[in-house]
Amino acid sequence: MTEEVKKEESATEGKKAVEVPEKFKPLVEQVEKMTVLELSELVKVLEEKFGVSAAAPMMAMASAQGGGEAGEEAEAKSEFDVELVAPGDSKINVIKAVREITGKGLKESKDLVDAAPKVIKEKAPKAEAEEIKKKLEDAGATVNLK
Repeated sequence: MTEEVKKEESATEGKKAVEVPEKFKPLVEQVEKMTVLELSELVKVLEEKFGVSAAAPMMAMASAQGGGEAGEEAEAKSEFDVELVAPGDSKINVIKAVREITGKGLKESKDLVDAAPKVIKEKAPKAEAEEIKKKLEDAGATVNLK
């Protein structure tokens, strides 16, 4: 074995060996010398230059490999933020519902509704979050659970 090959093997020991085609060796050597910050900057430049995203294939692979895990995490979530997206046509009814849910005064409740989208209740248990969502939707609001 040549000395260069031995160096490459010792440097990549414990990692999967990757055979670099001859035409890419100078480029790979340059990349190996770069800092993480420089690599990040290079990736951004390449993404902008070619109109691609390096993250998209990684996300696709992650979802393909761990697709079941993501669903389990969503089911296992026990606390939700109740977000008022829009008050709808019956703003007064929504203000009354927000006042009842939060226990705040009329002005504070109106300010919350006027500032939509706004989180009305944070870290509510699932049952309570569903109940709050139903109350607000019955009053005419658009609501999301996060």
